[in-house]
Amino acid sequence: MQDQPIVQSFIAGQWFGKHADQALLSPINGNTIYQTHAETIDFGQSIDFARTKGRQSLLSMDFQSRASCLRDLGKYLLEHKEALYQMSTQTGATRTDSWIDIEGGAGTLFAYASMGRRELPSGNLIHEGDAIPLGKEGHFYGSHVLVPRHGVVVHINAFNFPIWGMLEKFAANFIAGLPCIVKPATSTSFLTEACVRLMHQSGCLPEGSLQLVIGRTGDLLDRLDGQDMVTFTGSAATAAKLRTTPNLITNAVPFNAEADSLNCAILAPDVSVDSPEFDLFVKEVAREMTAKAGQKCTAIRRVLVPENHIEAVADRLSARLAKVTVGDPTVDGVRMGALATHVQQYDVLTQLDQLLKTSFLVSGGRDACRPVGENAEKGAFCQPTVLLSNDPDADGGAHDIEAFGPISTLMPYKNVDHAVALAARGKGSLVSTLVTKDPEVAEHMVPNLAVWHGRVHILNEQASKESTGHGSPLPMLKHGGPGRAGGGEELGGIRGVTHYLQRAAIQGSPTMLGAVVNEYVRGGETIETEVHPFRRYFENLQVGESLLTHRRTVTEADIVNFGCLSGDHFYMHFDDIAARDTQFEQRIAHGYFVLSAAAGLFVSPGEGPVLANYGLDNLRFITPVPIGDTIRARLTCKRKIDQGKVSPKGEPQGVVVWDVQVTNQDDELVASYDILTLVKKLSS
Repeated sequence: MQDQPIVQSFIAGQWFGKHADQALLSPINGNTIYQTHAETIDFGQSIDFARTKGRQSLLSMDFQSRASCLRDLGKYLLEHKEALYQMSTQTGATRTDSWIDIEGGAGTLFAYASMGRRELPSGNLIHEGDAIPLGKEGHFYGSHVLVPRHGVVVHINAFNFPIWGMLEKFAANFIAGLPCIVKPATSTSFLTEACVRLMHQSGCLPEGSLQLVIGRTGDLLDRLDGQDMVTFTGSAATAAKLRTTPNLITNAVPFNAEADSLNCAILAPDVSVDSPEFDLFVKEVAREMTAKAGQKCTAIRRVLVPENHIEAVADRLSARLAKVTVGDPTVDGVRMGALATHVQQYDVLTQLDQLLKTSFLVSGGRDACRPVGENAEKGAFCQPTVLLSNDPDADGGAHDIEAFGPISTLMPYKNVDHAVALAARGKGSLVSTLVTKDPEVAEHMVPNLAVWHGRVHILNEQASKESTGHGSPLPMLKHGGPGRAGGGEELGGIRGVTHYLQRAAIQGSPTMLGAVVNEYVRGGETIETEVHPFRRYFENLQVGESLLTHRRTVTEADIVNFGCLSGDHFYMHFDDIAARDTQFEQRIAHGYFVLSAAAGLFVSPGEGPVLANYGLDNLRFITPVPIGDTIRARLTCKRKIDQGKVSPKGEPQGVVVWDVQVTNQDDELVASYDILTLVKKLSS
């Protein structure tokens, strides 16, 4: 018999491992398909390589360039996705299951690339919020910054999503500029290895930014320090064990856990048996039971149903599951594949036996599975199984036991408050689904569900047209949950990036703070030249370059003309008697007239490098402007962002954020805002 391929580690820029160790068995027919390597990894070398080469190569780039790199990496993976799909069937996954893992993983790279380019600055420092004056005269300010940590992040991942599980963490730590060491679950590590090989071959990865560990972690966690981080996805028991590693505690190493949980779906009492929402509920539960053979951290384990609908839900759910063909995912017509390993199959069936001590068997069960495919009887298959809780208010049972497979327990409830209480008995979960037609029901239940669930998915007929489903974590929304779910957070848009950055408070003069954050801070020194800032190309424009405009006195004709042009005849601008009875005691100019007048004061009208104004942020109207007031504006280059973009004509351009302060004749601030412009570059 020919030796099976050896799954290798990728350590310090080299593929590592030549001698066979542990056999990895096919969950479909029990044959050996791969072997792990026997060689011991030098984790001292691995960590040193990450902290030196990895950190150096990542920080030679900035947020914007790393985001662009993620985009290119996602494209490369999609170009080679069919090779990953073919290999993914060996994990027991169907094409649909693998789509979540493979294209969902690449999609996460694209999402973070887009968010990074849109929301993050150039450079490797994020100024978090505006600077806050700490003194009366404006000479002392404080603010917060986020900077890349000087360490390495270790990702310990679960077996169920060998690609997405890696990429959803990697995307955020990569943009943050932190190198990572990935430790996938051994049983499906061959698919992770295949993905890492593609990532390496793409040429997109900076040296040392990603390493892969196959097999044991040895003394890896014992070598970490306070600049490093650990993330974990898997069982709550394993998370608790790793979290208490003495070295992690001694060195206060941040540990983020996303653990399997007893997620629930709730059918609200306002949903009748003949409504579309009833069918949506049954479909959602069935889909979450069978996707990845129920091996999802977000799978629905508890199904909460009004007492009067228990029989109808049980019948429809069982009938739907009976149509699901279980077997080899390469066989036509198979809709649910195998569990990841035979050990996993044993654990699931053992947990099923425990659940049956507090529940009735409705459909499925240990002996019901008849998988299709050659030698499938030797595979790790499990029939979708529905149970009915004997007493949902009792301790234990489905509130404590999780069978990590296609098994869910029906639980009858009396009223909405009872349903919320039962949902909380799971002691914290990643997600819950509420199916309701009544906004008042959602208004009452969701805040109470949110206490115990990291995400609340509200489903009705309208939402179903676009809903990504109960079990689909999205890059822009938080993934994680309290209590049993691990208490951690992943994804959540740019929040996911900031988890890997160090936050620090800074204090100093406005000029000093501006120098640190590479951003103009009000009260700091400005640069005034004879050249209008709008005449500068992107490269030549300096942060702090400023223009103080000439003055303009606001007249009644201005207000009348602006009202006629805009159609805004609000009484504060036109009714002298009504205006006298207000807090302003007189007619005032439109706020948007003040903005327009300010633009007229600071804009350089001739052709030049400024291409377009495409946004306005942080607008505040501070002081009213009555007839007869005289206003002027100060325009200052606040921040420059080089996104590496070009115009439709191929002209390179950058984004400039301008601070605008409009003041009156008494130097009182009238309006305050930022405008964003596209500005030509001299070169790409």
